[in-house]
Amino acid sequence: MKALISLWQSFFKATQYLEGLAPLAIRLYLAPIFIQAGYNKFSHFQDTAAWFGNPDWGLGLPAPELMAGLAAGTELIGGVLLIVGLFTRLISIPLMVTMLVAAFAVHWENGWLAIADASSWLANEQVLAAPEKLDRAKAILQEHGNYEWLTSSGKFVVLNNGIEFAITYFVMLLALYYLGGGRYTSLDYFFSHKSEKVRT
Repeated sequence: MKALISLWQSFFKATQYLEGLAPLAIRLYLAPIFIQAGYNKFSHFQDTAAWFGNPDWGLGLPAPELMAGLAAGTELIGGVLLIVGLFTRLISIPLMVTMLVAAFAVHWENGWLAIADASSWLANEQVLAAPEKLDRAKAILQEHGNYEWLTSSGKFVVLNNGIEFAITYFVMLLALYYLGGGRYTSLDYFFSHKSEKVRT
């Protein structure tokens, strides 16, 4: 048993040189998501601001143009910073805030699931009603459309739009806040390493 523990400790110590791969993987996973989201908000800025401000069919936020600009800028610039690993901990904070707003102001009423899966133990009433609607939609498409072509890129699903993705991204950003950009894999590491050398 001692030999196995010693072997494990030696293996883990050897792999610690690669510890920067974990934050790098998280950064590269999140970056395109945020860049695309920010770009979409800027591309349709008036629509985004209207949705942010309208209390009937939107979020009903004050100063919607300012809020939309801050959200879009945070996502777009934040995504670029994540790619290179610059100011990783700092930019994680406003990105986490945007994910919390998305989760609790936009997706909360839909429950947890992003995709309506009635077999999930997390399914709510809305999700449990989805299979019947999906079957009806498929029947209409099979009768009036080229169903094989329509499903050639993948099967149809019902988007539930729950908090699943927003909370997942929040957790990943929280990890980056504590891990930083990554050893050997971020500009943060090289700049901090360089400043330490200058001090010594």
